[in-house]
Amino acid sequence: MPVVTGTAYWASVLTPNTNYEPVYTVNLVVPDDIAKDFKERGFTIKEMNEGPALVIKRKVNGAKGRINPAPDLVDRAKQPINVSVGNGSTVRVLYKEWASEYKGTLFKGLDFCKMQVLDLVEYGGMDDDFEIETDEEIDDL
Repeated sequence: MPVVTGTAYWASVLTPNTNYEPVYTVNLVVPDDIAKDFKERGFTIKEMNEGPALVIKRKVNGAKGRINPAPDLVDRAKQPINVSVGNGSTVRVLYKEWASEYKGTLFKGLDFCKMQVLDLVEYGGMDDDFEIETDEEIDDL
């Protein structure tokens, strides 16, 4: 299976993103030449502030009621890890290309199979960096 290296954004690897349809996903920012190659082959490229990104995903709910497993997540030594991959992490993603035709329209995508973390920026959730302020300090603002 092919592998592509890039910078991960909005990665939902071990836990699916459930904002809409549950899906394991990553926006993978790649160099311009790689993005151009994928675009020329009919894949959608997402333009992000950080650069062009491949949207690689796997639906949780598969065909005929099947549940698709989460992609594997491994470290540099190919050992399984259980971390939340934060924005800016350098990763390799193993994927499968797929194509499907529906009512005369061809759809293409990239199935998210496995991620190897090369340089982790661990997601820490919402930081609470507020300090306790007194009434006097607030009045001075």
